[in-house]
Amino acid sequence: MKKMRLVLSLALAAALAVTVGVAAEEKAPEDYSGNLVVYSPHDADPLSAGVALFEKTYPNIRVDVVAAGTGELCQRIVAESANPQGDVLWGGGADSLAAYKDYFEPYVCANDDVIDAAFKDADGYWIGESPLPMVFIYNKTMIDEANVPTTWEGLTDEALKGKIAFASPAKSGSAYTQLCTMLFSQPSIEEGWDLVSRFIANLDGKVQDSSGNCHKLVATGEYVLGVTIEKSAVLYADNPDVGFVYPEKNSAVPDGVALIKDCPNEENAKLFIDFVTGKDCQIEQNADFARRPVRSDVEPEGLCALSDIDLGDYDFDYAANTREEITETWNDLTVG
Repeated sequence: MKKMRLVLSLALAAALAVTVGVAAEEKAPEDYSGNLVVYSPHDADPLSAGVALFEKTYPNIRVDVVAAGTGELCQRIVAESANPQGDVLWGGGADSLAAYKDYFEPYVCANDDVIDAAFKDADGYWIGESPLPMVFIYNKTMIDEANVPTTWEGLTDEALKGKIAFASPAKSGSAYTQLCTMLFSQPSIEEGWDLVSRFIANLDGKVQDSSGNCHKLVATGEYVLGVTIEKSAVLYADNPDVGFVYPEKNSAVPDGVALIKDCPNEENAKLFIDFVTGKDCQIEQNADFARRPVRSDVEPEGLCALSDIDLGDYDFDYAANTREEITETWNDLTVG
């Protein structure tokens, strides 16, 4: 009996050694092949650059990109859930991704150890890839810098009525995060909705369909001020007519990346998630497009430290779990 146990133990150890040995073997980049479909709401330039760098690194993987707003892409993932057409969602506020986590597959990326717990889902349904503070962008030729608001309450100043560019939170992930940040800036949700109601009145019926329009409309002088994300505002660093401020009680909800459940190209999707959270992509996206790195071992260039921004308490669970209720309330208030 002892001899049989010994033989079985040795056989098991040998099998385990073979398994570990195979798992430990790493493929060369050119050994990866096949297709990858990336859904992304990112701006065209950083999106194209990130995909191009991935294709350069993995030359035998063909990448197809479907670009649209976060809300539209998430709804598309829901509609396709019985037969997924996309593999990975790259971009969109993490609170938006969290609201659709039933349609994602948990994945712990290769760079998990250098990403702070605040910037990833505890169960692995999404991984942050770039924290996004909110800013008020303004046209210096249209407003005195001393009059630029630095609080969310300042957006209700009647002097700005009809002059603020803001996107619909029902259509834009970043606008949804901005709306929630506004709600959480107040002592209670009820007081937050009171502030939002006054803000809506100050928009004077002018709501943008895309958050990507807000900073552009301010830069061209069609609007005095806009609510946008840091990565959009810093694109105007060399424009003497455009400035921006970080409001008090801000948020830094990250753009996230998520593996679509039952996607057709899972191995390549995981590879892409590891890539966009990897050093090469994070450094290039920061250097070329001023996107803030999520990695703790990569210092942001040309951006202030997050510790220099007044960050409020962002109730992530509330934003994710009551998304439908919040957007419905917004819609009711804008129609009313």
